[in-house]
Amino acid sequence: MSEKLLNIEDLSIHYFTENREVCAVNHVALSLDKGETLGLVGETGAGKTTIALGIMRLVPNPPGKILGGRIELEGENLLEKKNSEMQKIRGAKVSMIFQDPMTALNPIDTVGDQIAECIRLHSHVSRAEAALKAAETLEMVGIPRERYGEYPHQFSGGMKQRIVIAIALSCKPELLIADEPTTALDVTIQAQVLDIMNDLKNKLNMSMILITHDLGVVAEMCDKVAILYAGEIVESGTAEHIFDDTRHPYTIGLFGSLPSVAGQKRRLTPVAGLTPDPARLPAGCKFAPRCPHRTPECGQEEVALREVSPGHWVRCRNLEHVKGRE
Repeated sequence: MSEKLLNIEDLSIHYFTENREVCAVNHVALSLDKGETLGLVGETGAGKTTIALGIMRLVPNPPGKILGGRIELEGENLLEKKNSEMQKIRGAKVSMIFQDPMTALNPIDTVGDQIAECIRLHSHVSRAEAALKAAETLEMVGIPRERYGEYPHQFSGGMKQRIVIAIALSCKPELLIADEPTTALDVTIQAQVLDIMNDLKNKLNMSMILITHDLGVVAEMCDKVAILYAGEIVESGTAEHIFDDTRHPYTIGLFGSLPSVAGQKRRLTPVAGLTPDPARLPAGCKFAPRCPHRTPECGQEEVALREVSPGHWVRCRNLEHVKGRE
């Protein structure tokens, strides 16, 4: 029997400025079992990082505000925790690999000391014990312990990303959130970093949320997938559901935008139009202005997720007219 680790219900997060309300995340529901990997996929501005920051309770306030919902970790609602309680949870139970390793590391501290600081913050150990564990963590991500005393500028981009992973895993969290961990890396280093993350996930029996634009990475790494558009989940299910039984027009459009090295050559068919301004979202279905299957009703009424097969949810009112991906 699978055991539930994370459960998100009806989560809404908006950003407020003097004259704008940016609807970044709207009524999102997600769940993750222990040992599973969930992929969050969508265009820039879809709300992927904001969901991750909401789980970590790191949404900047102001301007951001969590308007409602529940984020349950092992049955406990994180939105009801005090800041002092969340500081103990971050790093120890939930860790996050941030998007840019160049800015995630402190340039004036050695990489070993930065890992040891995280260990000492969440474990009652001496400086010597923390340093020993930090050196072991460096070796776990493929960096010799002899480089403990070096500074971030002495490492390549791929090595910096490994150090950020080492910091995130130093206290063996139950949930790891990786926000586009390979975006700034070349293809060869991407593969190495993903292999390290997958090996460590299995070794430490962690769950993982992987935020990415790359559907190839999702296919390789993820058990479940949630496709986000304009702050909403438009399709979710297992990786098999998303790749083998693609149903939502937006998901079909994402696959149509991907080049293929196999089969007959064809022109790419990108999704027409642009993502909507999150401060002026369209009425009804948020994807309707770009959807080739839209009807007048699509732009008038909100569309709820519906279960098209066990565990496979799609937010579309015209599914019978939508042809799946060929």
